[in-house]
Amino acid sequence: MTAETPLNRIDDDDYPACTMGRAAEMLGTTPAFLRAIGEARLITPLRPEGGHRRYSRYELRLAARARELVDQGASAEAACRIVIPEDRLEEARRSDEGLRQRCPDRSDKADA
Repeated sequence: MTAETPLNRIDDDDYPACTMGRAAEMLGTTPAFLRAIGEARLITPLRPEGGHRRYSRYELRLAARARELVDQGASAEAACRIVIPEDRLEEARRSDEGLRQRCPDRSDKADA
């Protein structure tokens, strides 16, 4: 197997492996919900040559969080306005932690 085979990407959170129907089934929602959060720009599924949407595990996690908020009474658009900054904050935290691990001496001085 080469590095380019789909089996080598099975753990890749960004690999668009899931069809719209399967994604909707996994999330317990409808394709219309996935289209709505796509229109709100929470997720941007890949569209290969055939034009069918394909979702990554990362996008499914964002969609699941949006679904939680919708189940609590938020509109799909409002849920996306909440999930987008939550995701950006989490990414910033991961980046910060990565930098702190690479430069432990500098983080100690910054805290002083």
